[in-house]
Amino acid sequence: MRISTSSIYSANLNLLNQQQTQLLHTQQQIAAQRRILTPADDPIASARALEISQSDASNSQYATNRNVVQHSASLSESILQSVTNLLQDVRTVAVNAGNGGLTNSDKQTFATDLSGRLEELLTLANSTDGIGNYLFSGFQGRTQPFANTSAGVQYQTDDGQRMIQVSGSRQLAASESGADIFMRVKDGNGTFNVEAAAANTGSGIVSLGATTNPALLTGNNYQVTFSVVAGVTTYGVTNITPGALVPVPIAAGTPYVSGQVISFDGLQFDITGAPASGDVFTVAPSTNESIFKTISNLITALKTTNSLGGAAAAAEFTNSRNQALNSLDRGIDNVLTVRASLGTRLSELEALQSTGESIGEQYKQTLSQLQDLDFNKAISDLTQQKISLEAAQKSFLAVSELSLFNYM
Repeated sequence: MRISTSSIYSANLNLLNQQQTQLLHTQQQIAAQRRILTPADDPIASARALEISQSDASNSQYATNRNVVQHSASLSESILQSVTNLLQDVRTVAVNAGNGGLTNSDKQTFATDLSGRLEELLTLANSTDGIGNYLFSGFQGRTQPFANTSAGVQYQTDDGQRMIQVSGSRQLAASESGADIFMRVKDGNGTFNVEAAAANTGSGIVSLGATTNPALLTGNNYQVTFSVVAGVTTYGVTNITPGALVPVPIAAGTPYVSGQVISFDGLQFDITGAPASGDVFTVAPSTNESIFKTISNLITALKTTNSLGGAAAAAEFTNSRNQALNSLDRGIDNVLTVRASLGTRLSELEALQSTGESIGEQYKQTLSQLQDLDFNKAISDLTQQKISLEAAQKSFLAVSELSLFNYM
């Protein structure tokens, strides 16, 4: 078979190009420190590496999200700790205000102190996370949640919680509803509230009360009315709920004994002191009262001077103070409940963060096994390819010099 000179040149050139390509590829692998430069190098490993890289990127994003939630929850817990301390200070003032030896000037001083505390509480409730998002504004992170209006402090946003994905199957809140923390504190004992009428002229002081049989509670409104005839004090309890067709719980003319339990329809309470004729105490289902209103009511009670003076004035202030103390206790409990929830959230975040870090390490190890270059093998291949290329070049040079003209 005859082989032309052009065929020899063409075949050798193709072989040299192939060896140079292999040499270049190995050199690029060493430079990039990667075994797979293109999917063609290892299609199966490339597909697997892409899948793991995407999972690793998602895991890294979850870690970033967890840091956001952790920052927000930690800051919220710190703010609510300050709120707890503030409310406890307000409660201390309310307790001290019960000292019978205080003058009106002393009470005015307490009222001034509490006014400053109220402003401080409003500032804490409007705290941000450092980048402009309000911590207690529900979904509306950029809207200030609380505003001091002529009608008192009002909540301006919603009840939502901004949720952030912190793992493939878990979302956690990065904000709280300010209404749940500050605005929805049940008055009274949480079930019903007994309150002295503002026009009372006697010295009757009402207790917090308790539920004796939840099944008998009606949720109706009642009125306890006192009557004093010839030095004898009696009372009666009537249902004043509009449209309620129910019997009178306690008939008028029932003898009153200071401190004796008044019980009906699954609830009970007592009244001490000497109610005057016509004095009224109302019993109603507990409703929501904001912590701001509780403090405002206490400030008003401290500033108000009852023109009746004496036991009547003392009873009015004591009833108002007792109401405030009870609401403050319930408000503190409410804040502590939210703080406990935040603590649970932070514990879960720590566990998720630890798990995420372990998963991230596993992803990186797998990627390393799929992509990283075996330098010993690569350098050995490079040396071998270099020798092979040099040998091919020298043999081609020898073959290319063959010619009959050299023998003529």
